Amino acid sequence: MPELPEVETIARGLKDGLIGKTILEADVFWARTLAIPTVRKFKEQIRGQKITGVSRRAKYLIIQLKNYNLLVHLRMSGDLLLRESKINPNKHDRLVLRLSGKYDLAFNDTRKFGRVWFTDDPQSILKKLGPEPLEKGFTADWLYKNLQSRKRQLKPLLLDQTFIAGLGNIYTDESLNIAKLHPLAQADTVKPTQAKALHQAIQSVLKEGIRRNGASIDWVYRGGDFQNHFRVYDQEGKPCPACGTEIIKFTVGQRGTHICPRCQVLERK
Repeated sequence: MPELPEVETIARGLKDGLIGKTILEADVFWARTLAIPTVRKFKEQIRGQKITGVSRRAKYLIIQLKNYNLLVHLRMSGDLLLRESKINPNKHDRLVLRLSGKYDLAFNDTRKFGRVWFTDDPQSILKKLGPEPLEKGFTADWLYKNLQSRKRQLKPLLLDQTFIAGLGNIYTDESLNIAKLHPLAQADTVKPTQAKALHQAIQSVLKEGIRRNGASIDWVYRGGDFQNHFRVYDQEGKPCPACGTEIIKFTVGQRGTHICPRCQVLERK
Protein backbone atom coordinates (compact mmCIF):
# COMPACT_ATOMS: atom_id res chain seq x y z
CA MET A 1 0.00 0.00 0.00
CA PRO A 2 1.40 3.44 -0.86
CA GLU A 3 2.35 5.48 2.19
CA LEU A 4 2.89 9.18 2.79
CA PRO A 5 5.97 9.60 0.53
CA GLU A 6 4.38 7.75 -2.39
CA VAL A 7 1.10 9.67 -2.15
CA GLU A 8 2.98 12.97 -1.76
CA THR A 9 5.00 12.15 -4.88
CA ILE A 10 1.85 11.42 -6.88
CA ALA A 11 0.19 14.65 -5.69
CA ARG A 12 3.21 16.72 -6.70
CA GLY A 13 3.39 15.00 -10.07
CA LEU A 14 -0.27 15.68 -10.88
CA LYS A 15 -0.40 19.39 -10.01
CA ASP A 16 0.86 20.85 -13.27
CA GLY A 17 -1.34 18.61 -15.38
CA LEU A 18 -4.54 19.12 -13.39
CA ILE A 19 -4.73 22.62 -11.91
CA GLY A 20 -6.79 24.92 -14.11
CA LYS A 21 -8.42 22.10 -16.07
CA THR A 22 -12.21 21.68 -16.24
CA ILE A 23 -13.87 18.30 -15.83
CA LEU A 24 -16.03 17.82 -18.90
CA GLU A 25 -17.55 14.50 -17.82
CA ALA A 26 -16.85 11.37 -15.81
CA ASP A 27 -16.94 7.70 -16.77
CA VAL A 28 -17.42 5.21 -13.94
CA PHE A 29 -16.64 1.61 -14.87
CA TRP A 30 -17.00 0.07 -11.42
CA ALA A 31 -19.66 1.66 -9.22
CA ARG A 32 -18.17 0.56 -5.88
CA THR A 33 -15.10 2.71 -6.56
CA LEU A 34 -17.32 5.60 -5.45
CA ALA A 35 -17.77 5.64 -1.68
CA ILE A 36 -20.03 8.69 -2.03
CA PRO A 37 -22.28 9.77 -3.77
CA THR A 38 -24.20 7.59 -6.21
CA VAL A 39 -22.79 7.24 -9.71
CA ARG A 40 -25.65 9.24 -11.22
CA LYS A 41 -25.26 12.11 -8.77
CA PHE A 42 -21.48 12.08 -9.13
CA LYS A 43 -21.60 12.32 -12.91
CA GLU A 44 -24.11 15.16 -12.74
CA GLN A 45 -22.36 17.24 -10.10
CA ILE A 46 -18.74 16.85 -11.23
CA ARG A 47 -19.46 17.99 -14.78
CA GLY A 48 -18.10 21.51 -15.34
CA GLN A 49 -16.07 21.62 -12.11
CA LYS A 50 -12.73 23.40 -12.39
CA ILE A 51 -9.70 21.88 -10.64
CA THR A 52 -8.16 24.47 -8.32
CA GLY A 53 -5.61 22.43 -6.36
CA VAL A 54 -4.00 19.07 -5.67
CA SER A 55 -2.77 18.09 -2.21
CA ARG A 56 -2.43 15.23 0.27
CA ARG A 57 -3.69 14.42 3.77
CA ALA A 58 -2.26 11.24 5.29
CA LYS A 59 -2.64 8.61 2.54
CA TYR A 60 -5.46 10.49 0.80
CA LEU A 61 -5.00 12.41 -2.42
CA ILE A 62 -7.17 15.52 -2.49
CA ILE A 63 -8.23 17.19 -5.72
CA GLN A 64 -9.80 20.54 -4.91
CA LEU A 65 -12.61 21.64 -7.21
CA LYS A 66 -14.54 24.88 -7.46
CA ASN A 67 -17.39 23.66 -5.24
CA TYR A 68 -16.32 20.19 -4.10
CA ASN A 69 -13.38 18.01 -3.17
CA LEU A 70 -12.42 14.70 -4.72
CA LEU A 71 -10.69 12.44 -2.18
CA VAL A 72 -8.88 9.33 -3.41
CA HIS A 73 -7.46 6.51 -1.29
CA LEU A 74 -5.32 4.21 -3.41
CA ARG A 75 -5.33 1.28 -0.96
CA MET A 76 -3.40 -1.76 -2.26
CA SER A 77 -3.11 -1.24 -6.00
CA GLY A 78 -4.70 2.06 -6.98
CA ASP A 79 -3.00 4.67 -9.13
CA LEU A 80 -3.91 8.00 -10.70
CA LEU A 81 -2.66 8.52 -14.23
CA LEU A 82 -2.80 11.36 -16.72
CA ARG A 83 -3.37 9.95 -20.21
CA GLU A 84 -3.91 11.44 -23.63
CA SER A 85 -7.61 11.96 -24.20
CA LYS A 86 -7.80 9.82 -27.33
CA ILE A 87 -6.55 6.69 -25.55
CA ASN A 88 -9.23 4.11 -24.73
CA PRO A 89 -9.71 3.08 -21.08
CA ASN A 90 -7.40 0.36 -19.79
CA LYS A 91 -8.61 -2.97 -18.44
CA HIS A 92 -8.37 -1.96 -14.77
CA ASP A 93 -9.57 1.64 -15.07
CA ARG A 94 -12.38 2.12 -12.54
CA LEU A 95 -13.07 5.81 -13.09
CA VAL A 96 -11.95 8.32 -15.73
CA LEU A 97 -12.35 12.09 -15.65
CA ARG A 98 -12.50 13.66 -19.10
CA LEU A 99 -10.66 16.97 -18.87
CA SER A 100 -10.33 20.08 -20.98
CA GLY A 101 -7.08 20.03 -22.92
CA LYS A 102 -5.10 17.00 -24.08
CA TYR A 103 -5.34 14.67 -21.07
CA ASP A 104 -7.78 12.63 -19.01
CA LEU A 105 -7.30 11.50 -15.41
CA ALA A 106 -7.74 7.75 -14.88
CA PHE A 107 -8.09 5.93 -11.57
CA ASN A 108 -6.65 2.49 -12.27
CA ASP A 109 -7.01 -0.19 -9.60
CA THR A 110 -6.28 -3.85 -10.25
CA ARG A 111 -7.56 -5.19 -6.92
CA LYS A 112 -10.58 -2.86 -6.63
CA PHE A 113 -9.79 -1.85 -3.02
CA GLY A 114 -9.31 1.86 -3.74
CA ARG A 115 -12.08 4.35 -3.05
CA VAL A 116 -13.13 7.83 -4.20
CA TRP A 117 -15.21 10.36 -2.27
CA PHE A 118 -16.85 13.36 -3.95
CA THR A 119 -17.90 15.77 -1.23
CA ASP A 120 -18.27 19.40 -0.21
CA ASP A 121 -17.24 18.44 3.34
CA PRO A 122 -13.83 16.69 3.24
CA GLN A 123 -13.45 16.96 7.01
CA SER A 124 -16.30 14.49 7.45
CA ILE A 125 -13.88 11.91 6.03
CA LEU A 126 -10.55 13.24 7.31
CA LYS A 127 -11.51 14.44 10.79
CA LYS A 128 -10.36 11.32 12.66
CA LEU A 129 -6.83 11.41 11.27
CA GLY A 130 -3.89 12.13 13.54
CA PRO A 131 -1.29 14.86 12.97
CA GLU A 132 0.87 15.04 9.87
CA PRO A 133 4.36 13.88 10.88
CA LEU A 134 6.13 16.54 8.80
CA GLU A 135 4.16 19.50 10.12
CA LYS A 136 5.04 21.79 13.03
CA GLY A 137 2.45 20.32 15.41
CA PHE A 138 4.23 16.98 15.38
CA THR A 139 7.02 17.53 17.92
CA ALA A 140 9.13 15.23 20.08
CA ASP A 141 7.27 16.53 23.14
CA TRP A 142 3.91 15.78 21.55
CA LEU A 143 5.07 12.30 20.63
CA TYR A 144 6.39 11.50 24.11
CA LYS A 145 3.25 12.79 25.82
CA ASN A 146 0.95 10.80 23.54
CA LEU A 147 3.02 7.62 23.74
CA GLN A 148 2.79 7.80 27.52
CA SER A 149 -1.01 7.88 27.36
CA ARG A 150 -1.26 4.69 25.26
CA LYS A 151 -0.86 1.16 26.55
CA ARG A 152 -0.28 -0.34 23.13
CA GLN A 153 2.62 -1.92 21.30
CA LEU A 154 4.65 0.60 19.32
CA LYS A 155 4.22 -0.68 15.79
CA PRO A 156 0.43 -1.14 15.82
CA LEU A 157 0.13 2.31 17.38
CA LEU A 158 2.31 3.98 14.75
CA LEU A 159 0.27 2.29 12.02
CA ASP A 160 -2.94 3.67 13.54
CA GLN A 161 -3.92 6.58 11.29
CA THR A 162 -5.81 8.26 14.14
CA PHE A 163 -2.52 8.48 16.08
CA ILE A 164 -0.15 9.67 13.33
CA ALA A 165 -1.28 10.11 9.74
CA GLY A 166 0.57 8.60 6.81
CA LEU A 167 2.84 5.92 8.24
CA GLY A 168 2.59 2.39 6.89
CA ASN A 169 4.54 -0.83 7.16
CA ILE A 170 7.68 0.30 5.32
CA TYR A 171 8.31 3.63 7.02
CA THR A 172 7.35 2.33 10.46
CA ASP A 173 9.88 -0.51 10.28
CA GLU A 174 12.56 1.86 9.03
CA SER A 175 11.84 4.48 11.70
CA LEU A 176 11.83 2.00 14.58
CA ASN A 177 15.14 0.58 13.42
CA ILE A 178 16.82 3.98 13.26
CA ALA A 179 15.46 4.85 16.70
CA LYS A 180 16.61 1.43 18.03
CA LEU A 181 13.15 0.61 19.34
CA HIS A 182 11.50 -2.79 19.23
CA PRO A 183 8.08 -2.84 17.50
CA LEU A 184 6.58 -4.84 20.41
CA ALA A 185 7.72 -2.34 23.06
CA GLN A 186 4.87 -0.79 25.04
CA ALA A 187 4.29 2.82 24.06
CA ASP A 188 4.00 4.01 27.66
CA THR A 189 7.48 2.64 28.49
CA VAL A 190 9.25 4.82 25.92
CA LYS A 191 11.66 7.27 27.58
CA PRO A 192 11.92 10.96 26.57
CA THR A 193 15.26 10.38 24.82
CA GLN A 194 13.77 7.45 22.91
CA ALA A 195 10.72 9.49 21.90
CA LYS A 196 13.05 12.20 20.59
CA ALA A 197 15.01 9.62 18.61
CA LEU A 198 11.79 8.16 17.19
CA HIS A 199 10.52 11.61 16.26
CA GLN A 200 13.73 12.38 14.40
CA ALA A 201 13.72 8.96 12.72
CA ILE A 202 10.13 9.30 11.47
CA GLN A 203 10.79 12.70 9.97
CA SER A 204 14.13 11.78 8.41
CA VAL A 205 12.80 8.56 6.87
CA LEU A 206 9.73 10.28 5.41
CA LYS A 207 11.78 13.16 4.00
CA GLU A 208 14.23 10.73 2.42
CA GLY A 209 11.33 8.72 1.03
CA ILE A 210 9.87 11.84 -0.57
CA ARG A 211 13.30 12.90 -1.89
CA ARG A 212 13.59 9.53 -3.61
CA ASN A 213 10.00 9.66 -4.96
CA GLY A 214 8.83 6.90 -2.64
CA ALA A 215 9.41 3.15 -2.85
CA SER A 216 8.43 0.93 -5.77
CA ILE A 217 7.72 -2.40 -4.10
CA ASP A 218 4.68 -4.69 -3.80
CA TRP A 219 2.54 -2.18 -5.70
CA VAL A 220 2.04 -0.78 -9.17
CA TYR A 221 3.56 2.56 -8.14
CA ARG A 222 6.21 3.64 -10.61
CA GLY A 223 9.34 5.73 -10.46
CA GLY A 224 10.34 5.49 -6.80
CA ASP A 225 13.81 4.46 -5.74
CA PHE A 226 13.68 4.36 -1.93
CA GLN A 227 13.46 0.54 -2.03
CA ASN A 228 17.15 0.55 -2.94
CA HIS A 229 17.97 2.21 0.39
CA PHE A 230 15.96 0.18 2.91
CA ARG A 231 17.75 -0.55 6.17
CA VAL A 232 15.53 -3.39 7.41
CA TYR A 233 12.25 -3.52 5.49
CA ASP A 234 12.30 -6.46 3.04
CA GLN A 235 15.93 -7.11 4.05
CA GLU A 236 15.43 -10.42 5.87
CA GLY A 237 18.69 -12.36 6.07
CA LYS A 238 20.84 -9.38 5.11
CA PRO A 239 23.25 -7.65 7.52
CA CYS A 240 22.11 -4.69 9.59
CA PRO A 241 23.80 -1.54 8.21
CA ALA A 242 24.64 -0.45 11.75
CA CYS A 243 26.06 -3.62 13.36
CA GLY A 244 26.10 -6.37 10.74
CA THR A 245 23.65 -8.65 12.58
CA GLU A 246 21.27 -10.57 10.33
CA ILE A 247 17.90 -8.87 9.84
CA ILE A 248 14.96 -11.03 10.92
CA LYS A 249 11.29 -10.99 9.99
CA PHE A 250 8.29 -11.85 12.14
CA THR A 251 4.63 -10.89 12.40
CA VAL A 252 3.17 -8.04 14.42
CA GLY A 253 -0.58 -7.55 14.19
CA GLN A 254 -0.73 -9.57 10.97
CA ARG A 255 1.92 -7.38 9.37
CA GLY A 256 5.33 -8.60 8.26
CA THR A 257 7.87 -6.83 10.47
CA HIS A 258 11.63 -6.46 10.03
CA ILE A 259 14.16 -5.67 12.74
CA CYS A 260 17.78 -6.00 13.74
CA PRO A 261 17.64 -8.20 16.89
CA ARG A 262 20.83 -6.62 18.23
CA CYS A 263 19.96 -2.96 17.69
CA GLN A 264 16.29 -3.34 18.62
CA VAL A 265 16.16 -5.21 21.90
CA LEU A 266 12.79 -5.70 23.60
CA GLU A 267 13.21 -4.43 27.13
CA ARG A 268 11.15 -6.32 29.65
CA LYS A 269 9.45 -4.55 32.56
